[in-house]
Amino acid sequence: MAPLESVARKPLEAPGPSYRTAPHNIEAEQALLGAILVNNEALYRVSDFLEPEHFFEPIHQRIFQLSRELIRAGKLATPVTLKTFLDAAIDIGGMTVNQYLARLAAEATTIINASDYGRTVYDLFIRRSLILVGEDMVNVAYDAPVDFSPKNQIEDAERRLYDLAESGRYDGGFQRFSNALTTAIDMAAHAFQRDGKLSGIATGLDDLDRMMGGLQPSDLIVLAGRPGMGKTSLVTNIAYNVAKAWQGELKPDGHQTTVNGGIVGFFSLEMSAEQLATRIISEQTEIPSNQIRRGNISEADFEKIKDYSVELQNLPLYVDETGGISVAQLAARARRLKRQRGLDLIVIDYLQLLSGSTKRSNENRVQEITEITTKLKALAKELNTPVIALSQLSRQVESRDDKHPQLSDLRESGSIEQDADVVLFVYREEYYHVMRKPLESDREKFAQWLADADKVGGKAEVIIAKQRHGPTGTVELQFDGSITKFSNLAASDHLPARFGE
Repeated sequence: MAPLESVARKPLEAPGPSYRTAPHNIEAEQALLGAILVNNEALYRVSDFLEPEHFFEPIHQRIFQLSRELIRAGKLATPVTLKTFLDAAIDIGGMTVNQYLARLAAEATTIINASDYGRTVYDLFIRRSLILVGEDMVNVAYDAPVDFSPKNQIEDAERRLYDLAESGRYDGGFQRFSNALTTAIDMAAHAFQRDGKLSGIATGLDDLDRMMGGLQPSDLIVLAGRPGMGKTSLVTNIAYNVAKAWQGELKPDGHQTTVNGGIVGFFSLEMSAEQLATRIISEQTEIPSNQIRRGNISEADFEKIKDYSVELQNLPLYVDETGGISVAQLAARARRLKRQRGLDLIVIDYLQLLSGSTKRSNENRVQEITEITTKLKALAKELNTPVIALSQLSRQVESRDDKHPQLSDLRESGSIEQDADVVLFVYREEYYHVMRKPLESDREKFAQWLADADKVGGKAEVIIAKQRHGPTGTVELQFDGSITKFSNLAASDHLPARFGE
């Protein structure tokens, strides 16, 4: 059958500037539609990824749409049934509608090729969409309104490109349970081979990993605590442990996959990248960060810092220190990092410093937090990456005798508690114990206070208050306040000496 464009799109006879036609394949569109008209089962081979707008030729869009509507309604889609819904006066390359539909069916190929033709039609639509994105970028860059900054244009273009990249697939929809079963068994086998025997990414804190099975892909993990509890220190320790353990493997197609550990994207909305680096150096060298900042270090300490700095240079830990960004900007930057470098863990310090859309910001804060947590959960699923978001706790904790945090203490707790897959609280009794120090003149109380100080000194609790895929409970960790480092709790008969005494 002669392609439609050879009749309907004759080139101009008059000389003029050359131009390029958008990518398309009329023959593939005709072959697919013909297969559907001959055997309606062909529709189900393309219906999960192909839409009418994916066709280049408008009449083909209309034929596909009508065919789909008829078949879904339990009716036959044939040249006879379709011609009723199309304008008989339409001229298609010198043919009437009836003649064109009959030609499509008469020259149809086998149904076996339907999915291949569908993919061809779809891929060409993606290419045309890429051209549109590029044209829009050029036009907006030339004629941008005053209130539309280049940064906004870049983020908008990145979002559109990522949407195209994610939508340009033929997978999705229902799958056989046997496929899911195979995936689950593969995950178990991968966990068996991985360090620590975990299905998720190891945090480097053994007891926490045993309770959680590591950081699970697509989970939104909220880590909360009152100021001074060390939540930023804990998440910094985890980010470092994950990045340090990273091992990659180059696949035959040229892309690199993570075998162990992970590539970390750290959104530090409160601290600068330099402060974060100082913390990590302090944790690893065991030199207090305040001494590093003041330069109050020995020559041996400086050599130690220099040696660790060389080791840390190749750490796959990427820091974004931009303050006050929106959740949409954060998502765009995370997608970009995943595309350019890879990304296995996202850390956000902290959730309340993010902003929602302009529309939500004009409403109340609870609705804005709801939007933020919903989008963070969607980002975790989209990138198949765990997201750890730090969160503040309300002051009502301080009014109770028992200062252990509860889910109800989460600020704007409704959406945070609902959207999070895991909620962790950091609690250090030592912090409050120091505040309860009695006068030394009251010897009995002071002696009791000292005895209690030995029990709580250098210890921290991570309370797993919610976990969709595992138990809740409390994990005890060791905490060294001088270098802000969390580590596995040593056995009671091998506890290290407390610092700061």
